[in-house]
Amino acid sequence: MLKIGYVIGTRPEAVKCAPPILAMENDARFEPLLVSTGQHAEMLYSALDIFGIVPAADLKVMRPEQTLSGVTERILHGLAELPLMRELDAIIVHGDTASTVAGAIFGFQNKIPVIHLEAGLRSTRLDSPFPEEGNRRLVTQISSYHLAPTAGNYLNLLHEGIAPNRIAITGNTVVDALFSCVPKARGYHDPVLDEIENDPRRVVLASTHRRESWPKLHMLADAMAEVAQLPNVRLVVPVHKNPVVRKALRSRLDGLQNVTLLEPLPYLGFVRLMLRADLILSDSSGAEEEGPALGKPTLVLRDISERGEAISAGSAKLVGRSKEEIVEEVSAVLFNEAVYERFVSGGCPYGDGAASARVLDAIAHFFGKGSAAEAYTGRSPRIRANSERFTQVGGVDTIQNFAGAIL
Repeated sequence: MLKIGYVIGTRPEAVKCAPPILAMENDARFEPLLVSTGQHAEMLYSALDIFGIVPAADLKVMRPEQTLSGVTERILHGLAELPLMRELDAIIVHGDTASTVAGAIFGFQNKIPVIHLEAGLRSTRLDSPFPEEGNRRLVTQISSYHLAPTAGNYLNLLHEGIAPNRIAITGNTVVDALFSCVPKARGYHDPVLDEIENDPRRVVLASTHRRESWPKLHMLADAMAEVAQLPNVRLVVPVHKNPVVRKALRSRLDGLQNVTLLEPLPYLGFVRLMLRADLILSDSSGAEEEGPALGKPTLVLRDISERGEAISAGSAKLVGRSKEEIVEEVSAVLFNEAVYERFVSGGCPYGDGAASARVLDAIAHFFGKGSAAEAYTGRSPRIRANSERFTQVGGVDTIQNFAGAIL
């Protein structure tokens, strides 16, 4: 049995790692051990609770006003103090956070194979997103095996000199998580969400938090305020906990008509809100994946993205951070039926709900315990939240199989 350690610290990591962790718990080939760094402790644990996952250890590195260097240093020190880290056959890190970098460095320095989940994403600019783009490139250089969500991610890794036999194309586990959470989210009750659910206006779900967005937070808030004044529109904004973001958004949006500011929602609550939304307006990487998976037009508040597949498919669009462009694009989606349908018909290129099975087969193959995993091809079902049906890029049988499992 292979002992596989997961080092995670944020809610997106918890959501995306939960499906393969649960799959490993039910697979005799593996023993998963989760280490929480506590980088974003409250939101991390609220997500893990949904999946019934309890960490084997918690480093509790969170500090007020912590720096990137400080949190990375504390994670490395905490990992070095954990005896269980010396027993591992491999360490899995996800994506591009400080927890990811620290976990990968620890594995490399202690000659423990590092497996990078969600590998190969590239924006082409080292400073955007910051620090995530630099983090993921660093982790690529010291990883032993790379689990790429899409064929485009695979090609990025090949271009950087990673050998093909060190890469598997798995699909993104966020789609596995999302599919498993949709039925639970439909039954998630909250008075504010109940009221939003029954509001006849068009709901725009908006968020921003990225560090490269900070210099333009006031402009983004002004754009959101103008969106809220569009006819028959309600703007709903879960406000990130970062004090820089909170101050900028609340100073512009608090008390405005047609604007609802919320505290960060538990993941099930956020999924329910996405299901209700008519449009998603965000700089969040999760929104770029989850919006298309739910059949929601997604406008990305960035100038460049490492998730170009949905943009190429037409289910997401980069709209930058200019107030005029943002309001114009939101208006086009909400008030032009042909534009709205182009987004909805674009599909989800990120996963089909079976990424975790490929992840497990790929890892077993890496250790010489099975044949290579079948590559994800990009043919995916999609939830049509408003009609509670699936549409799909692939075949009818897949639609029926997922409909039976999820709805």
